[in-house]
Amino acid sequence: MWRRSEEMPTDVWMSLLLVWITSLPYVSTIPVGGGDAAAGPGEGQRLLSRAKRGWVWNQMFVLEEFSGPDPILVGRLHTDLDVGGKRIKYVLAGEGAGTIFAINELTGDIHAMKRLDREEKAEYTLTAQVINADTDEPLEPPSEFIIKVQDINDNPPQFIEGPYRAAVAEMSAVGTPVTRVTATDADDPVYGNSAKLVYSILEGQPYFSVDPNSATIKIALHGMDREMREEYLVVIQAKDMGGHMGGLSGTTTVTVTLTDINDNPPKFSKSLYEFVIRENLPVGQTGGKVKANDRDVGENAKSTYNIIEGDEQGVFEIATDPQTQEGILRLKKALDFESRRTYTLKVEATNVQSEPGGGAGGPFKDTATVKIVVEDADEPPVFSKAVYTLEVNENAPVNTVIGTVGARDPDSSGSQVRYFIDRHTDLERQFNINVDDGKITLAKPLDRETDMWHNITVTATEVRNHSQISRAVVAIRVMDINDNAPEFATEYEAFLCENGKPGQVIQTVSAVDRDDPIQGHYFEYRLVPEMLNNPNFTIKNNQDNSISVLAKHDTFRRQKQEMYFLPIVVTDNGNPPMSSTNTLTIRVCGCSKDGIVQSCNVEAYVLPIGLSMGALIAILACIILLLVIVVLFVTLRRHKNEPLIIKDDEDVRENIIRYDDEGGGEEDTEAFDIATLQNPDGVNGYLPRKDIKPDLQFMPRAGHHSGPNGVDVDEFINVRLHEADNDPTAPPYDSIQIYGYEGRGSVAGSLSSLETASSDSDQNYDYLREWGPRFRRLGELYSVGESDRET
Repeated sequence: MWRRSEEMPTDVWMSLLLVWITSLPYVSTIPVGGGDAAAGPGEGQRLLSRAKRGWVWNQMFVLEEFSGPDPILVGRLHTDLDVGGKRIKYVLAGEGAGTIFAINELTGDIHAMKRLDREEKAEYTLTAQVINADTDEPLEPPSEFIIKVQDINDNPPQFIEGPYRAAVAEMSAVGTPVTRVTATDADDPVYGNSAKLVYSILEGQPYFSVDPNSATIKIALHGMDREMREEYLVVIQAKDMGGHMGGLSGTTTVTVTLTDINDNPPKFSKSLYEFVIRENLPVGQTGGKVKANDRDVGENAKSTYNIIEGDEQGVFEIATDPQTQEGILRLKKALDFESRRTYTLKVEATNVQSEPGGGAGGPFKDTATVKIVVEDADEPPVFSKAVYTLEVNENAPVNTVIGTVGARDPDSSGSQVRYFIDRHTDLERQFNINVDDGKITLAKPLDRETDMWHNITVTATEVRNHSQISRAVVAIRVMDINDNAPEFATEYEAFLCENGKPGQVIQTVSAVDRDDPIQGHYFEYRLVPEMLNNPNFTIKNNQDNSISVLAKHDTFRRQKQEMYFLPIVVTDNGNPPMSSTNTLTIRVCGCSKDGIVQSCNVEAYVLPIGLSMGALIAILACIILLLVIVVLFVTLRRHKNEPLIIKDDEDVRENIIRYDDEGGGEEDTEAFDIATLQNPDGVNGYLPRKDIKPDLQFMPRAGHHSGPNGVDVDEFINVRLHEADNDPTAPPYDSIQIYGYEGRGSVAGSLSSLETASSDSDQNYDYLREWGPRFRRLGELYSVGESDRET
C-alpha cells in the first residue's frame, strides 16, 4: 500500500489514489481448449489447447508537475508466469525508459523519476517484456502500452495579440461592438476546467463592457463625445477554471479611440469683421480674412464660405484656404473711392459634409457681417481707351496730326496730366506727342511698304506726382498710296527653238506691285513705242494680269543672232498710274524634234557630230587623269632606284663635323666653366676681341704631302681655314677663343697649333710617338710636315 506523505495536498493525494486504483494490474487466466472445460478428452479425441494470454494491464496515468520526495508509482506489471520459484525479469523500453520511467525488474513496478509537464509531452509509448533472469531469453513477446500525463491547472491564460487598439465612432449607441480580444490557455481543454476561460472588465467602466464568453467589447454609455474625451484605456481579464475561485488569470489592455463625426457646426470667432482696403488694391489681391472654427477634425471640419448679401455689383469674392480653412476675401473688380466708400457684406460658412443626425442637430453653418471701408489713394491717370487705333497716309507730310489720346486724374483733386511717348516703342522717333493735349504728330515720313503698322506706348503722368503713371497702346496704321510701279515678278529668261513655229508661246510674263490698292491690282502690258512693229515678237494679254510672248516667224538662227532683248512696259491702275519698263531676254537654242532645248551656245556647231560639250569635257578629264598617273608612277620609280648610301670617296670629307670649342687640360674639372678656363694671360691686359675679326693671321704650313692613307690633312685644314676667314656670313672670329687657356701642368703641353705662327716653326714633334698608339698617327703627320720644310 502507498503511504501518504504529510506534505502532499489533499486534492493531489486523491488524484493519485484514483490513478493507482484504476491502474492496478490484474491477471486474466484464459482456459485452454474449446467446448466444456470440465469434460476430459475422450478416447480418440485430439487434445486441443489455446495459448494463454501471459499478462495484461490497464492504461496508466501519471500526474504532471508532481514533485514529491520519492519517485511516484505509475503502475505495476504482472504476468501469470510469475509463479513461485521461477526466476523472471521485467524489461522496459520505449520513450523515456531508463531516464524518465524506471521498472523494478523483480516486481514490475513502474516509477516516474522526473517531474513531468503535460504541455511539453502529453503521453509516452513504452514496451514491456518478460525475460528469463538467468538466460535473458524472452519468455513472452513484447507488449506496448501508453503512460498519459494527467493535466493540472498550471498555466494562466495569455493574450498573445495584446495590447490591442480599437476605434469606434463617437455618439455610437449602447451595445455597439468595438473589438474582440482572444486569450489562450496551454492546459488540457478536455480534462476538467483548466482551460475554460471567462472574461471580465477590470478598467474602463462605465463606458465599455465585455461579453464573458466571446470577449467582445461593446459601448456601455450613451453619448460618448470625442470633443470631450477622445481616448479610453480598457483592461480586460481572462480567468480559467470557469472563473471560479483558485483559477489562474491574465490581463490585457485595449486602447479605444473615438473617431470623429460631423456633429459640430462651424462657428465664426466674431460676429462682425471690419477691413480697410485702399482703392488702388490690384484685382485678385487679398483684402481680408475671416475664420469659422469647427470642433470636428478632418473632412468634418472643412467649410466653404459664400457672400450671401451686400455685393450686388460683384466687387468681391471669398474662397477657402485649404491649409488654414480661412475665408480669403479678394477683389473681383477695382475699387473706386470716389464712387463708393463702404461695403457691408454678409458671409456664410457651411460644412462640406453634414450629418444632422449626429447629435447636435440644427443647421451646420454660421454667418458673420463683414464691413469694408474704402481708403482713398492717389491714383494714376486713366486713359479714355486702353488701346487707340489711328490711321495716316504714307505720303503725309511731317507734323501732320495723326490723332489725339486723352487721360484724366480720377482723384477728387483733379491734377493736370502730361503726355509722353515711350521711346522704347519708337526707337526711330517717327512720332511726336503734345505733352499738354495728347495730339500725336508725324516726325518722319512713313512708307507702308516698309512697315504697315506702328505700335507705340503713350504714358500719362500727373503734374503734381510724377510717380503716378499710366500707359496706353496706340496702334497706327499706315494707309497705302500708289507710289510703287509694277515690275516683273522675276527676272525672266526665255528660250526660243530654232525650229519653232510662228505663233509659238515663248514665255508667260506676270508682274507684281508693292502697293496694295483697295480695288486690287490690274496691270496693262505694252511694247515700248520703238518696238511696236517688232518683226520677231509680239505679246498677247491673258486677261489674268499676265501676258504671253509669241514668236512671229520660224527663221531664228543662232549663227545669225543668239540673243534678243524685248522691252515691255507694265502700268498699274492706281491714281496716278505708275509704270516701269522691264526687259525680257530671249535666247535662241537648238532643240530636239520634240521641242526640248539641247544647246543654246553657238560653239555647239563646231563640235563633232554626235558629241556634246559635256562629253568632250569628260574625255579631256580622263586624259588628264591618265597623264597624272603616269607622271606619279615614273617619279616613284626614280626615287626607288636612288642609292641610300653615298659611295664617292670625295664626299667623305663633307661628313667631317667641326667643333669650335676645345676642352681644357687636366685642370678643367668642370665642363664649360668660364671662370676656370679663363686665360691667365688676359691679366696682363691683352684680351681677344669677340666682336671684330682677329688681326692675327695664321700662316698655313708649307707641307703638301699626303699622309700614309693618301689624305692630305694639312691642305684640307688650310683650305677650310681660308674659307672660314673669307666667308662674309661667318663670325668674324673663331669661337675657340672662348677657351684660350687649356690649363697648366700638363706633361704634353698645349696640343693646339693655332698659336704656332707666333713662335718658331722649328718644333720637334717626335715626343708624340712616345705617348702611345693613340698619338702615333698625329706624330707621323707632324713629322712628315717637318721633314718637308727641311727639304
